[in-house]
Amino acid sequence: MLWEEDKKQQSFVVSDEIADLVFKINCQKIALDHAQHLSDALHQALPWLADEEKAGVHMIHGASTGNGWQRPEEVDGEDFIYLSRRSRMHLRLPKSRYEDVKALTGQILDVGGHLITVGEYQIKPLTSLGTLFCRHVMLEEAETEDQLVERVADELKSMGINLKKALCGMGHQFKLPQGRVSSMSLMVADLDPQDAVTLQQKGVGQGRKMGFGLFIPHKGIKPVGDMSEQSHFSGAE
Repeated sequence: MLWEEDKKQQSFVVSDEIADLVFKINCQKIALDHAQHLSDALHQALPWLADEEKAGVHMIHGASTGNGWQRPEEVDGEDFIYLSRRSRMHLRLPKSRYEDVKALTGQILDVGGHLITVGEYQIKPLTSLGTLFCRHVMLEEAETEDQLVERVADELKSMGINLKKALCGMGHQFKLPQGRVSSMSLMVADLDPQDAVTLQQKGVGQGRKMGFGLFIPHKGIKPVGDMSEQSHFSGAE
C-alpha cells in the first residue's frame, strides 16, 4: 500500500468576524489632535457604538510630512492634517454591525469644527501577516518603553499570544477629557497567523474607540520612526 501525505500546509483563512470598514470622506483638513472629536461625532451618529465592545475607531491620517510641514509630536497650538481625495476613515467593526453602519453614509460629521462628509465604504479584511504596527498605544502615567513592552507582553499572554519581538517608536501627546495623555507607537513581529488576527481583533490598552491600541499590517521590519503615516491607509481602497 502506498500512502503519501500531502506535505503542503493548508492556507490560513482569516476570520471575517471583524474587519476594517473603509469610508470615502470629503474633508479638506482636520485637527491634528482629533481623536476625541472624531469619537464623539461617531458616537452621536451611531448611538449603538457605545455598547459595541468589539468596535474600534482609527484616527484619520494623512502624510506625516509634506510641503515643508512636519507632523509635530505635541498638540499645543492649532495644527492640522491636510487631507486629499484619497484620504479615508476606517472603523473596525464586527460583521454583525455592517448593516447598522450603513446609516453613516451621506452624513456630515462635525469633528471639532471641521465637517466630514461620509461616503460609501468597502470592507478590508484583517491580515495574517506576522508584523503589525500600532501608531498609538496609550501610556500609563510615567510609563517607560520597557514598562510598556512588559505590559503589552502580559496583555498578549492573557490572549494566548507569546510576544517574541516588539519595538517602540515615536511618541505623541493628546488632549482628552481626563487631561493630557501620552502615547507611543509599537511594532510587533514574528506572530503566528492566528495570533496576528487575534491581536487585531482585540487590540491593547485603553482608548480603542479613539484610535489607541489598534494594530495594522506592516510589511517588513525597519525603524518605527521611519514608517510613513500612509503605510496602511494610503491610496484609494
